[in-house]
This record gives sequence, C-alpha cells and structure tokens, in this order.
Amino acid sequence: MLTKAGLAILDVLSSGADATAQELAAETGYSRKQVYRVVDDLLDKGVLDESRAQHNQRVLRASDDPIVEAYRDLTSNLGHVDWADLLSPATIQVCWYLDEPRRITTIADRLGITRQAVHKVLSPLKNRAMLAPAGPEYALADDLHPLLEFANTVVRHGHRNRVRRLAPSATIAWYDPKRALVQVQTSEDTEKFQNADDWDVTGLAEFQAYGLQFFLAGEPAFWYAPDDDLTLADIVCHTLVLNTDSRRVSYAMLLIEQERIEQETLTETATWYGLDSMIPRMYRLIDEGTDAADEMEAGSPLPSAQEYAALKDQYGVV
Repeated sequence: MLTKAGLAILDVLSSGADATAQELAAETGYSRKQVYRVVDDLLDKGVLDESRAQHNQRVLRASDDPIVEAYRDLTSNLGHVDWADLLSPATIQVCWYLDEPRRITTIADRLGITRQAVHKVLSPLKNRAMLAPAGPEYALADDLHPLLEFANTVVRHGHRNRVRRLAPSATIAWYDPKRALVQVQTSEDTEKFQNADDWDVTGLAEFQAYGLQFFLAGEPAFWYAPDDDLTLADIVCHTLVLNTDSRRVSYAMLLIEQERIEQETLTETATWYGLDSMIPRMYRLIDEGTDAADEMEAGSPLPSAQEYAALKDQYGVV
C-alpha cells in the first residue's frame, strides 16, 4: 500500500521532473534514510524509475505505472487539496468502499478494523466536505470520482504485485482492499499457488471437496483472504464471477442445494460481488422448480427447470 512518505515522493515526481534522493528529502521533509527506504520500495513496485548520474548518484523519476497516471489525474482535477498529507494507507482503503453509501460498521467489518478507526479516517474527509452523507451511510461526493479511481488503482496495484511475483500468468478477476480472486494459465503457476501461504483453491475446482466432481477446463482459481475463512457462499460467488453461463450457474445451484446454503447468507456475500440480483431467482428455481425462463430477459444464465432437474438426477442431489 502507498504510504504517506511514498505519496509525498510521488507528489514531487508526478509532474515529470527528475530528482535525486537528497532533493526528495529536502522537498518532502523526510529524512534521507527514510527517503532511500521508500524509494527502494517504489522502485520495486514499479512506481518509480531510476538512472545514474555523475559519481553514480541515483536519479529518480515517476514511471508510467497506472498509479502515477491516476495520481496525476487526481491532482490535476482536484489540485487544491494536499493529497500527500490527507491520504494514508487506511484512508485509501476506506475510500475504496465509498463508491456508494455504506455504513461505518459495514466498512469496519470488511476491513477488519474498529468503527472508531473508520471514524478517524473519515473525519478529515468530512471536514473538507468530501463526503455525501445519507442518514447513517457515507459515500464520496460526486465530484470526487478521481479520488475513487486513485484508491481503486492503488488497491489493485497492491494485489497485482503480490500475484505477479508469485505467478506471472495470474490475472485478477475480483478484488477489494483485503481480498483477491485470481486465475492462472499454467500448471506451474497453479502449483505455486497451491504451495503458497494465504491462498485457497476456490470456484468450481473446490466443489470436489463436497462430493461434486465436474470437468474443469483450464487451471483452478485461487482466493486470497488471509484474515478470513473461505466459505461456501464465497465458493458459489467465485464460481459465478468467473463464469455465468447456464452450466456454471447450474453447478452453483447444485452446491447451494446439496449443502443447504441459506439464501440470506448467500445474498449478503453476493452483494459484494454484484451478484445479489441473481440469488432470488436461483432459489426460486431450487425451492419451487419454477421455470425462470418466463421471468427473465433473453440470454438469462439460469437453466430451465427441466435442465436443472436432469442435472440434479445425474449428480444425485436430493
């Protein structure tokens, strides 16, 4: 995650200027030792580029990384704010959740921090009239879209670096500040994830743990959420995020029915993945055997009642 010192250095270099570490220390007010440490981290993350001047002196410049472009967009559109002073890693993570009105308790629960910590982060944003409160819920004001984009870019960048160092072929299918769903393209990278800490097999490949064995085209998906347990609701949602054709939806419904996943539990989880509108229709087909084809638009990913009944019979789900 981008620190305040990292933002201060990026603030100096985002205009395209070059600077030595000594000049960055003078500009930012951080010690030369701290600047060297932060610069090394930003170089490692690809946010900065480095060249050498006379006497092997290090010369730093901003790279073409998406973080740099997002920060330039933020400062060009909202240059009246001292973003390097305002934004901390915690602020960036909380801002990620402010794309729509959310309760403080919801944000705190997802980040695994206290409500008081979220209040502390929101306080300077409130003081600058950057929030659009709606009752007990908060979102970023409409004119702060560049801040939302910057927060999103920083969060994705963190996951991307973590994933690519482990498995070059991996791509990110979904993420939030604390979690990421990824796919890989090679068996070698699959093995790396299987042997890595904090990563779990998920999606269709994990159905076999519940006695449902399906043909898996390609490599399995993996889930990063070191502070959470992988739940059945997560597995269903990951399956649908990766593919929502009628076959995958049918498989997800088999797991729902066999393991008796409660609709309320799945709906709560599905909301984070933008899948909550599908859940009632899936349960209606499971519980009532209603053919959803008449209730949904053309191209619906749900199977017909007859197709689902045949699949249940094939896999022995009762």
